Amino acid sequence: MSKVTFNNTNSPFFKSLKEKVNNYFEETQLPRTGGRKLFIKGMYIILSAIAIYVALVFFTPPAPVAILLCCLFGCNMAAIGFNIMHEGGHGSFSSHKWINEFSGYSLNVLGGTIHFWKQKHNIDHHTYTNIKGMDHDIDVQFMRLHAEQPKHWYHRFQHLYFVLLYGISYMAWILYEDFVKYFSGKMGKVGPKRKLEVKEHLIFWLTKATYVFIYLVLPLIMVGWLETLIGYTIACVVCGLVISTVFQLAHVVEGTQFPEPDEQTNKIQKEWAIHQVSTTANFATRSKIVSWFLGGLNFQVEHHLFPGISHVHYPQINKLVKETCHEFSVAYLEHRTMAGAILSHLLHIKKLGSVA
Repeated sequence: MSKVTFNNTNSPFFKSLKEKVNNYFEETQLPRTGGRKLFIKGMYIILSAIAIYVALVFFTPPAPVAILLCCLFGCNMAAIGFNIMHEGGHGSFSSHKWINEFSGYSLNVLGGTIHFWKQKHNIDHHTYTNIKGMDHDIDVQFMRLHAEQPKHWYHRFQHLYFVLLYGISYMAWILYEDFVKYFSGKMGKVGPKRKLEVKEHLIFWLTKATYVFIYLVLPLIMVGWLETLIGYTIACVVCGLVISTVFQLAHVVEGTQFPEPDEQTNKIQKEWAIHQVSTTANFATRSKIVSWFLGGLNFQVEHHLFPGISHVHYPQINKLVKETCHEFSVAYLEHRTMAGAILSHLLHIKKLGSVA
């Protein structure tokens, strides 16, 4: 597919919004990155993950306690992704480049590949949000997430079996999809083939070998194969379910758009910033607990407009975005609660599974 472009002539909406955001940082004299506040939060999340891992692998608690700890470990892995890896990958964790790179590599500790993630997420997803063939996040195997995707008989039940697919998504990502990207050189079914540098080849294989040792081999030695298999599966399913659900609530709910570029010009007839607002939704922005755990990913509109700004600033930027949307008559989609967003996602995929 040739490159999709946007109607960014003048970009009045984004120019007005950027001016307001720039004024906010000038007046407050705050850094755009997370700073000390995010560093402390990140250390707490990492240390808690290490503590749970040590308790499970080296102290072998009773089965009920172990199951609970595996669930917590899965949530903890997701929290590392939301708060540390995601911010580092966008360069917003710290004003120091090396700290951002170090934070981004926390994905490799979780078994993923930050090099692939930056291409798939930062470039494809953030630029071409909800555009078929460009945004690979809306191409989920066995799911029909927008009307332009072909419909199959099993899609009638996707509002029921989505839990299984989302649950295994993390394991599929780490153990299968990364290898498909590695050997094909592509981030999705379509798109350019990219060659890896020698350094990235070494990092990829070191990452996968280390992951297998830490998450499978060492626990197998310490607690046995059955306990390891069960514990690993529980943690991965919880992690996958949390991560997949959160990202689907941001773009695949009632009201979000899936624009098609003009067939002749391959251009979206909106400026890029308005496209981001129309394809993205917020949820539970008043919940400090949700915002803390998700690393501000419930403020997805603000994140897509300003991915280089840390989530610690999103509550304030949210006011500026809403104000500007009102001035330019741009629809702003937000669900008051996370439960409401989940219901909207279920209604959306149920409708897509039922209609022709």
